[in-house]
Amino acid sequence: MKKIEAVIKPFKLEDVKEALTEIGITGMTITEVKGYGRQQGHTELYRGAEYVVDFLPKVKIEVVVAADNVEQVIQAIVNSARTGKIGDGKVFVSDIEKVIRIRTGEEDEEAI
Repeated sequence: MKKIEAVIKPFKLEDVKEALTEIGITGMTITEVKGYGRQQGHTELYRGAEYVVDFLPKVKIEVVVAADNVEQVIQAIVNSARTGKIGDGKVFVSDIEKVIRIRTGEEDEEAI
């Protein structure tokens, strides 16, 4: 099993959700986060005062899938989140040792 985490632009969330639903992904966790990479934030003007916005709003999607589905999920996320501009985000993949569904006690792939 693998955990796929994707940090994307907030306005692309619905597109990514639709793409994942189309390939059979029924569960995901979404967190509103802030951060920056090469984008480095920007300067804004508010009531005549200039200030730097270091951390930009992003959305983090977390999905746990069987190892067989990893490439398909990555492609769905990348294709639906890409704008071609700086700040599109990143995808991270890590191993998951164990999953337990609390309600039923199911474990591992039966639990996801």
